[in-house]
Amino acid sequence: MPYREKKIEKLYYSIGEVSGMLGVPVSTVRFWENEFRILKPMKNKKGNRMFTSNDVKNLTIIHRFLKEEGMTIAGVKKKLSGKWDETGHVYEISESLKNIRSLLIELRDSI
Repeated sequence: MPYREKKIEKLYYSIGEVSGMLGVPVSTVRFWENEFRILKPMKNKKGNRMFTSNDVKNLTIIHRFLKEEGMTIAGVKKKLSGKWDETGHVYEISESLKNIRSLLIELRDSI
């Protein structure tokens, strides 16, 4: 099996990096920050938003519901009201399954 380096995870991500990860404009990330109380990025001395990995995870969940599943903002708020922990757990399972799938595809292609 080939050597794989550990993925380097940053402590804080700028709003530009987050919007690039999600494939949405910066203004959309700002709008979601105002709409969902769970998103509370830190701000540095200049006032730039600095998102933690937990914020990025929550934004990814919101993005999936809004863009991939076609829900409205009100629908997402209703669905996630008080269920962030449960949704986060489902998200983590989904991500680990995606990683396993990519590893299996890589193994299949190397045979």
